[in-house]
Amino acid sequence: MLFMVIERFRDDDMVPVYRRVRDAGRMLPDGLRYVDSWVEPNFARCFQLMECDDLTKLQAWVAEWEDLADFEIVPVVPGGRVGDAVRAVG
Repeated sequence: MLFMVIERFRDDDMVPVYRRVRDAGRMLPDGLRYVDSWVEPNFARCFQLMECDDLTKLQAWVAEWEDLADFEIVPVVPGGRVGDAVRAVG
């Protein structure tokens, strides 16, 4: 399953997050895969696409970072698959 993780940096300060990534890596538990990410031009938010089949893996990862950011997690489906779902309904 895919999840869009919207990360809001505490105090609009991304430096502590990037420092931790540099020093410790992404700290992904086995079973959680980082797909890609995008950062707003003003550096206030990061959008990360993550993939996992066990939501507790995503929760464990968030717990490692919640001291530096606030998270919103949205389950997402690739746009190409939405058409399949709509056609199946009729």
